[in-house]
Amino acid sequence: MERDDIIEYSLDAHHSEEHGAKIRKKIWFVTALLTVITVVEVGLGMYIKQGSGAWPFVKWSFIIMTLLKAGYIVMVFMHLGDERKGLRSVILVPYFIFMLYLIFIALWEGLAVGVSWPSTFGM
Repeated sequence: MERDDIIEYSLDAHHSEEHGAKIRKKIWFVTALLTVITVVEVGLGMYIKQGSGAWPFVKWSFIIMTLLKAGYIVMVFMHLGDERKGLRSVILVPYFIFMLYLIFIALWEGLAVGVSWPSTFGM
């Protein structure tokens, strides 16, 4: 007995070979881009030591590259890039504001480590 409540979506793919090639090209591009950014991040972390003068640049580059990767992943894998510009803005702008807030809090608290509170307030 054949069930009529199961829909086979693979049979409904009505795209041409050119469209399939375009999709595969996009997948390879996304993979290559995210891989290159990750390799740059790992390379910076491996070769630049924390005590060097370039370390603040490395920290900020990690933050920027991570935010770019996260935004790109949301745009591609969550198909937000296919939506209208207004919807993208409504979703991404609060996301980036929240991420900047979290970064601010992490940096602020990180700078406060080792500071004694009475001396901070002039006591």
